[in-house]
Amino acid sequence: MQVSKRTFLAMSTATILSPLMTSMAAAQQKPVVIYTAHISSIVDRMLPIFEKETGLKAEVVKLGGGDLIKRIQAESGKPSADVIWSAAGDQLTGIAKILEPYKPADFDKINPEFVASDAWTPYTGVTHVLIVNTKLVKSGQAPKNWAELSDPKWKGKVASARADNSGSAFQQMQIVLSKFGPEGWKKYTEVAKNFVFNDSSGAVPRFVADGETALGLTLEDSALNYVNGGAAMEIHYLEDGTAVTPDGVALVKNGPNPQGGKKFLDWVMSKSTQETLVQIVGRRSLRVDVGPPKGATKLDDLKLVSVRSIEELGGSDLIMREWRKATGL
Repeated sequence: MQVSKRTFLAMSTATILSPLMTSMAAAQQKPVVIYTAHISSIVDRMLPIFEKETGLKAEVVKLGGGDLIKRIQAESGKPSADVIWSAAGDQLTGIAKILEPYKPADFDKINPEFVASDAWTPYTGVTHVLIVNTKLVKSGQAPKNWAELSDPKWKGKVASARADNSGSAFQQMQIVLSKFGPEGWKKYTEVAKNFVFNDSSGAVPRFVADGETALGLTLEDSALNYVNGGAAMEIHYLEDGTAVTPDGVALVKNGPNPQGGKKFLDWVMSKSTQETLVQIVGRRSLRVDVGPPKGATKLDDLKLVSVRSIEELGGSDLIMREWRKATGL
């Protein structure tokens, strides 16, 4: 059988492209491996939307903020994760060397005040609040500031996550240290004497809603879910200062599926995804074109503390040593 030149060239091209196309198809089928500090309810709501809208599959490893960072560091020689989804920005800056700089689509829509590093992207604004069980605390009797929260009458009545496991609890500690300056550790120690510790900030509102503690320090979005769901709880913003700190998303350097990781970051920072986070999760978007969640106080009406960085506070090792002394843990 005689084969024409054109047919031969087509066959040759197909032979060359076939392995490439197979490789591309395999890459498309490879799941995106996501390490996240999000609570399960957010993961369960958001990831099916990601998979439906992108056609990609996701594998999730859920850890507390501190454990997530430790695991990423331990795996840096041979990363298993493609992306980090929702970890404290300050902690991400601390591992910038093992992250791959990447600017998602619409990066120019992010509030520049929250952009602190090329290594990660500000994802949402984490607002720290005090929650109050209205069946256990009479109206007007809840602590109004950090000093009142340290009153011995609240001993064993304040739920808090552990700062060695939770990025948000670590940030709450930073708020106290930043606000009180040289007296920061003294004040934090006084407040911490009243704590009942939980493994995650997501467990705090459950403790308060169930009446296991009267008060709790947690994230605004976690609290809003309970309040909007009818729990006997109120959200209070401490009058002498809270903070809105960025948590971040980041691409892991040399991860197994970098293209899938980039697609995830593009998706999670898109306007539609950010609006979904605001509407059904209660997170504050850091996009300038997306409004605040229902029931949340406007940022302009809050007294905000300028939070000092981990480095300014002496580094993570020193901070954790002092935290253990303050808590006895």
